[in-house]
Amino acid sequence: MSGEVPAEQRLFVGGSWVAPEHGFHEVTDPATEQVVGRAPEASRDQVHAAAAAAREAFGPWSRTPAEERAAVLGRAAGIIRRNLLPYAELAQAESGATTGTARAMQVGVGMARFRRYARTEPVEQPLPPQINEAGPFGGAAVMGALAVRQPVGVVTCITSYNNPWANPAGKIAPALAMGNTVVVKPAPQDPLSVYRMAEALEAAGVPPGVVNVVGGTGAEVGEAAVDSPDVDMVSFTGSTAVGQRIAEVCGRGMKRQLMELGGKGAAVVFDDADLESAVSGIGTTFSFYSGQICTAPTRVLVQRGLHDRLVERLASYASRLTVGDPREPGTVVGPVISAAHRDRIESYVELGRKEGARVVTGGVRPPLDRGFYVAPTLLADCTPDMRVVREEIFGPVVVVLPFDDEEEGIALANDSDYGLIDYVWSGDVARAFRVARQLRAGGVGVNTVGRNMEAPFGGFKKSGVGRDVGSYALHAYSEVQSIVWQG
Repeated sequence: MSGEVPAEQRLFVGGSWVAPEHGFHEVTDPATEQVVGRAPEASRDQVHAAAAAAREAFGPWSRTPAEERAAVLGRAAGIIRRNLLPYAELAQAESGATTGTARAMQVGVGMARFRRYARTEPVEQPLPPQINEAGPFGGAAVMGALAVRQPVGVVTCITSYNNPWANPAGKIAPALAMGNTVVVKPAPQDPLSVYRMAEALEAAGVPPGVVNVVGGTGAEVGEAAVDSPDVDMVSFTGSTAVGQRIAEVCGRGMKRQLMELGGKGAAVVFDDADLESAVSGIGTTFSFYSGQICTAPTRVLVQRGLHDRLVERLASYASRLTVGDPREPGTVVGPVISAAHRDRIESYVELGRKEGARVVTGGVRPPLDRGFYVAPTLLADCTPDMRVVREEIFGPVVVVLPFDDEEEGIALANDSDYGLIDYVWSGDVARAFRVARQLRAGGVGVNTVGRNMEAPFGGFKKSGVGRDVGSYALHAYSEVQSIVWQG
């Protein structure tokens, strides 16, 4: 077991590694523009075969004792731990992450998620007995009840490119723990890590058909993974536009959905905030995954009394960050995923200029010979109607708007199609929590961008449907069944 990639990666269907019917596509290192490997292009029939294999495996796997399912996940976590360095090298090569991020936040978090769901939790909850008076069903009786969590069935997991380990693991591990089987469709930009994850699960003893991985660059693969009649649920991480199309297909088949979509996180900074804390927290947008993260505080709303100082400090912070080869120890900002995405981000910066925003720092492509790099960029003098303020850029770009009072700050934060994670910085903790409760977002960080990995994760509005992480992921990948009896 290692991070080495076969010259031509195969699909994983029904417990076998099979050749793709539509050939292969090249996976490119965003830092070097060199080919990392060749990933398979599944046909529609192969995707449906994977779903059929998952359907056949569902019955036996769902009846496997929870402790045995957990043991498989625990063994997989151990295999990932033993191969952490080669896995991280591959993840870095195909995603462009810095070394620390690839090891800790990609493979490390992926391992931790398998380990987290390797512990069982109760799936049955006794409910208070109810005394039914005499009625159409006979005389008075004591009715007992039990709420039981049952697996949904076959789950299609469509994963994002910004974290080829943590995101797939966050879907696969809780789904398997609950007794579901999965069809995984990895992002085409960095799919090779997901096949290594499948190898780890195979070595850990997952039965044939329980985990299937089918990839490709075209829409055909994703569509087949959603519309297959064998699929009961779709778990998707990606753009809101794609999520809406998936939801339409799911609606026709009444398939369950878990959607983690776009974000335009508001950071509401009051004039009594700890300036250094706010700057370092907001500054993670420039460096963490090079801004390619839906939870980033990209939309900074700062009270007017602190506005100029915050803009000055953020600009100074951004200008000191080292952009370059993610394998170099001093690099803080690596490349974005592709040339096309780099061009998209740059087009947004130019759009901001045309809309009247002031480019305080960045806005010019870093002078590097190769790789898809974007300089950390700060846009000030923004207004709420600008597209750079309203639309998700998904890169190392922060926009800043002033506000006068608490009411206006809350209104500006909520004036968005998105509502994934917002942030509040204030020296008045009571005010910070008061404001947090009025923000229309699935999560709010108070004086921090840190996360509690048992807290529910998901969005309001166009940022998604449903919640996962911790025990909430087990809820997401299960249906609640009631059993009632007369006692």
